[in-house]
Amino acid sequence: MTKVTLKGDTVNTVGELPEKGEKAKDFTLVKTDLSRVSLADFKAKKLVLNIFPSLDTGTCAASVRKFNEAAAGLDDTQVLCISRDLPFAQARFCGAEGIKNVVTLSDFETGQFGKDYGLEITDGPLKGLHSRVVIVLDENRKVVYTQQVSEITEEPDYEEALKAVK
Repeated sequence: MTKVTLKGDTVNTVGELPEKGEKAKDFTLVKTDLSRVSLADFKAKKLVLNIFPSLDTGTCAASVRKFNEAAAGLDDTQVLCISRDLPFAQARFCGAEGIKNVVTLSDFETGQFGKDYGLEITDGPLKGLHSRVVIVLDENRKVVYTQQVSEITEEPDYEEALKAVK
């Protein structure tokens, strides 16, 4: 269990993030067209997993915009923006914002991704949603960087995350 804060109040997550050097667990998530994808579908690419509670918050939306901008200049790297938002909401947001360089994925069906990666919030007003996390995987699916943002309302350290893919 990890303790983070939401507007200064302590909330807990279901577990710990994967450790650096660890092989990433497989997952199945839902794309905006309602098709399912797994970790294996992103072969031979480095991955930036931008994970957050909901696109309906300013900080989460800002992180998707920022990673979308950065993704345009990344070679052999795919940015996956993952939340429990419905795929329809993700598609609407990306369409309205002109987001084209990242892939939005939903964990709405089972929430298993949040549990497996130790980042599901277990109490407080956001219970059941994902905490704000960035995980970078190399092309062999090894974890090379993680950040559990300690205050959910704050943005992740984009610079450090992007350094990890270079």
